Amino acid sequence: MSCQHLVCAQCAHPVIEGRCALCRANRERMHNHGFAGLSPALVVLLLVVLLFVTLAVKHLSGL
Repeated sequence: MSCQHLVCAQCAHPVIEGRCALCRANRERMHNHGFAGLSPALVVLLLVVLLFVTLAVKHLSGL
C-alpha cells in the first residue's frame, strides 16, 4: 500500500505531503518496512554474509 492515495483524518490532506504530525508519523511508519527497522535489502545481505561465514567455519573446521 502506498501513502500517495491516503488522506489524513486530522488535516484532510494527502499523507504523502506530511503537513501535520500525524501525517508525518504515518508516512514514516509506512515507509519503514523490514525486520527490526532494517531495509529488506540489508536483511538479505546480512543473511548472505551469515551463510558465507557459516560455510567458511565449516570448511576450516573440517566437518
